[in-house]
Amino acid sequence: MTDLATGPVAEQITARLTDALAPSHLVVANESALHAGHMGDDGTGETHFRVDIESPAFAGLNRVARQRLVNHALADLLATRIHALAIRAAAPGE
Repeated sequence: MTDLATGPVAEQITARLTDALAPSHLVVANESALHAGHMGDDGTGETHFRVDIESPAFAGLNRVARQRLVNHALADLLATRIHALAIRAAAPGE
């Protein structure tokens, strides 16, 4: 089961990506329930996420550079709260 942007970590992800990358499309999906009991599951229900983001900031960048921008915006969360983050990053029109 995947939940869309519920809980404080998901809300922080949404706010930080919105501020940093001004996306034209953003979906933050909480996939933690799919990983319950696995490594990285701290019992909060907010450890595993999938981000689908479209932003003009990604124009002309390769996949790795796009993911670095996302990771940079979420750096402290990735170090402390997020165990896994799947990223689909696109520029408008792709």
